[in-house]
Amino acid sequence: MTSKSTKEPWMNADEFGRSIPKGLGINLLVKDVEASVGFAMHVLGAKAVYADEDFAVMVEPVSGAQWLLHADHTYDKHRFSGLVRSVQGRGPGVEIRLYGTDPDGAEARAREWGYQVLEGTIDKPHGLRECYLFDPDWYCWVPSVPITE
Repeated sequence: MTSKSTKEPWMNADEFGRSIPKGLGINLLVKDVEASVGFAMHVLGAKAVYADEDFAVMVEPVSGAQWLLHADHTYDKHRFSGLVRSVQGRGPGVEIRLYGTDPDGAEARAREWGYQVLEGTIDKPHGLRECYLFDPDWYCWVPSVPITE
């Protein structure tokens, strides 16, 4: 892994790895960590637990959903790096859903900040109000809440 960060990590990498709870983990490889952190904070209402130019830990405060962002250069010695460098959009076919995140607010903020909106907020037959938003690396985020009568 190549590190560009000069910032002192808030936690030792080994310690962090051992602290991750069991369950599903999402790690997104991104071209620019700062841009992806900005999208997550401004549009999705997420908080950065830690962020530098190499790596970020994001958490959505309503649900507690957590995901990691790694800059492409941190995977320069990993086989996965060649796959993502050659594609324009990173997440074709994958929806990253944030249940309990207001889609109307997220859509408005996405438009305000100039992010791509694939589908505006709408009530869906499966009982959720949701929208589809692309982040700077074209990962598709779907904030949603249950439809209330």
